[in-house]
Amino acid sequence: MPFTPKQFAACAGLVAAILGSAGCAPKRLPAMTIQDLMEDRVTLDGVLLKCNEHPDKVQNVSDCLNARVAVERLAKDVDPAEESRRNAEFERSREKRRLDQEKVRQDREAKMKVDAYNLPLVPVEPATAGNGPSGTAPPQP
Repeated sequence: MPFTPKQFAACAGLVAAILGSAGCAPKRLPAMTIQDLMEDRVTLDGVLLKCNEHPDKVQNVSDCLNARVAVERLAKDVDPAEESRRNAEFERSREKRRLDQEKVRQDREAKMKVDAYNLPLVPVEPATAGNGPSGTAPPQP
């Protein structure tokens, strides 16, 4: 069955539209490897920022997973000298804070102590010999 020019033009247009839409599809980028992300900190920060702030716009979920693994590996790769310096600084600050709290506690306890030698004096009124407890003279027999 021979095609009419209208049918041929319609088929050609359909084929052109299919090929055009297939050619315009975005090219899939390969997922970034963990090693690549560990070496390029700027890209790692960008991927993490995009994954954390706009998770619905992420096209390649494996990039987010690889970025999180890269961050964990970078966190584990801490220099022992740096780690010991941080620990020493932490211990110094902890000791300073403990001493400050101890001083505050001692000051609070010092304020609460009662020193019998420094109490204010209250004058005592002398009792008269003839007066009883009620302040009147006792009855005469």
